[in-house]
Amino acid sequence: MFITIIAFVLVLGVLILVHELGHFVAARIFKVRADEFGFGYPPRIFGFVKSNITGRWKRVGRKEDAGKYKNTVWSLNWLPLGGFVTIKGQDGDKKENKNSFGSKPVWQRFIMLFAGVFMNLVLCFVLLSVGFMAGVPTMVDDKADTGMSFKDEKVLIMSVSDDSPAKEAGIEVGDVVLNMDGKEVSTISGLQELIANSEGREADLVVLRGGEELFKKIEPKIIGEDNDRAMIGVGLVRAATVSYPWYKAIYKGAESTVRLTVAIAKAFGTMIADIFRGNGVQADVAGPVGIAVLTGQVVKLGWIYVLQFAALLSVNLAIINILPIPALDGGRILFLIIEKLKGGPVKQKIEGAIHQIGFILLLLLMALVIFKDFRTYGSSMWNAIANLF
Repeated sequence: MFITIIAFVLVLGVLILVHELGHFVAARIFKVRADEFGFGYPPRIFGFVKSNITGRWKRVGRKEDAGKYKNTVWSLNWLPLGGFVTIKGQDGDKKENKNSFGSKPVWQRFIMLFAGVFMNLVLCFVLLSVGFMAGVPTMVDDKADTGMSFKDEKVLIMSVSDDSPAKEAGIEVGDVVLNMDGKEVSTISGLQELIANSEGREADLVVLRGGEELFKKIEPKIIGEDNDRAMIGVGLVRAATVSYPWYKAIYKGAESTVRLTVAIAKAFGTMIADIFRGNGVQADVAGPVGIAVLTGQVVKLGWIYVLQFAALLSVNLAIINILPIPALDGGRILFLIIEKLKGGPVKQKIEGAIHQIGFILLLLLMALVIFKDFRTYGSSMWNAIANLF
């Protein structure tokens, strides 16, 4: 449980921190002042700021206003979930100051708002590229790319037919076949040959499930009139840890990022369309509690799975933020588009009120999602907590 909490904080923290770093870097490129860049969320523990006169670093108190300093205050805060950046004039005020967000042209403000989303996509690309270099668990076949490097090859049970020898023996989807009658299994054809040679007698099958070796007695038989050799009634797939040379890993990382982004965007589109059709949310939606539980499950599989999970979450965060919802980056970008079309900005009070309403609605939505998480994952979460004592 402790490792799960640490992993959850680190994964979510990195995703949010990278997002905010995108806003910060873009703001500095366009010479917009950033009052504070915080690691974690307030209350502040302490902060540091570089003196504009002496060039020395000065300690900033817990309750000091970062806006009174000419340089950015770098702070460490109590809630370790990512970070934040406070950009001067980010709410459209202080337009008279050249170093404020509101004084910049629409295209520059668009880039500053979009930079967080862009950085999350970049993070996904980096994580997947590193994964492809180190080696990721992948389904492979005999026609696999010759540029790949394979290790830890294994045969997985992909499906189990009803009323089959495998079903009777207690074989389950996801089991890894280790050996049959004492002979190691590394290929599908090798396992099929062992099964065929065991027709009419009971064979010993060893599978790996959840890190535990299980010993099964199974009797292969001819299934169906069109078959002429014994089977056990399973679908098989060959899996291996596949790695690429660095240059191919970078290409695969970019390709997978694009595919993942398109797939998740389509899923969001379908979910939103279902809501407007009155069908409700058909897809499974997980909030912070659900993500924490899933993080715990992924951690047990290994660090490479954590990388893939973080990449998936990073794309989700990017797409959610680009949606035209008030209070999110996409909602603010929508007001920029309106400003460009009408030739002038929406009144600051009106835009501010809309963003506040959107923020409240987002909080309510988050509360509903958390409530759903507790109903779905509550028992497993409380069991994990109980095991600590």
